[in-house]
Amino acid sequence: MLKEILGLVAVSAENAFLQVTVFVGAVLLLFGYIDYILSGRLVQRIGAAKKLQPVIGAILGLTPGCGGAIFVMPLFPRGIVSFGTVIATLLVTMGDSAFVLISVMPKQWILVSIISFFVAIGVGYLVDLTPIGDRLLEKYQETQQKKAKARRAHEEIDHGIFESQTGISHDDWAHIGHDEGDDIDLALHHGSKGHQAVNTFAYKATHRGHVIYWVIISLGLVLGIMDLFQVDLNTLIIPNLGLIFGVVGTAVSVGLMILGKKFIADDNHEEAEMKLASLKETFIHNAQETAFVGTWVFVAYFVYELFVLLLGSGSYLAGEIAITNFLSQTGLMAVIIGTLVGVIPGCGPQIIFVTLFTRGLVPFSALLANALSQDGDALFPLIAIDKRSAVWATIVNTIPALLVGLLAYWIEMSFF
Repeated sequence: MLKEILGLVAVSAENAFLQVTVFVGAVLLLFGYIDYILSGRLVQRIGAAKKLQPVIGAILGLTPGCGGAIFVMPLFPRGIVSFGTVIATLLVTMGDSAFVLISVMPKQWILVSIISFFVAIGVGYLVDLTPIGDRLLEKYQETQQKKAKARRAHEEIDHGIFESQTGISHDDWAHIGHDEGDDIDLALHHGSKGHQAVNTFAYKATHRGHVIYWVIISLGLVLGIMDLFQVDLNTLIIPNLGLIFGVVGTAVSVGLMILGKKFIADDNHEEAEMKLASLKETFIHNAQETAFVGTWVFVAYFVYELFVLLLGSGSYLAGEIAITNFLSQTGLMAVIIGTLVGVIPGCGPQIIFVTLFTRGLVPFSALLANALSQDGDALFPLIAIDKRSAVWATIVNTIPALLVGLLAYWIEMSFF
């Protein structure tokens, strides 16, 4: 059994890296470069377009990854955007799991995005018709008045981390959605977790070794494309080339994720600002983000393969048959589970759920419910700024996610 399990680890590593991770890296780098070129212009103009804010929020949330949605969150406590805009942004956001779906099933990603986009806009405008946003804003402002001492503490804080990583002086640091020294700045930057000291091995490995990782991704992308065209990579000039490269690529991804201290969430507001400020930081942090996604995809692949093997008592075929029979009877439960998994903040659990969909383990309706329910890493900035608003955002998002998921399930069962 141990030999079979080790075999599953190797196969899962190969498939995860060559079938998903390399394509995720390419797509993520493309969108990262586009974000850098645009430099957050849409975010900066959102405050002036009051009537279109839920639409603009949905557009920002629709972009793969968490960057666009992350930038919207601090705008609400400042009163720049409505709570309905926050809801629309979070509803349409799929976080890094979108990269998995784009790489493996692009048609399904387009369909999910279209449905989520219109649901998000409708719910966003509906929420703005209620007083919930105004009440949350009043509560937040009352709380901040009691924390006025925090602003005075800002003068004693070292701002060297941004300048050392981007090469941009602190005076030229253009914040997005908040001002230097305010409570949002303290929560998003000086209170953020996961910073690496510049003199540590982890920092040097992630900020210098990203070049090597992108070389591995580039070579893997060539092999991944060959694999798409049904070329047997393990029978080429170098024996077991696909297996070796896949295992090495996944191992490097896991190592990079650990060194970057990214386990459940892979992005925060400060790093998103850094990527917009510096192309080098875009490459560095997108490498870490690719490694994060690749690691979680590997975990999902291995857990799935191991589950099938154990379910079949050592027979993989028997396990697959048992899963098929189970899903045919419990598809409705998968919708509920997908919604509940989406409630969990962070991209890791969502990547696993979406990966299970690509493996045929959950129906499309469950994927749709999860896509609407989940917020990726975008909820973390709101949690840091105002936990009350974050809780209400989660509650409000869960309701349409479950309803739309159940409706989609009924349509699947009735017409397909």
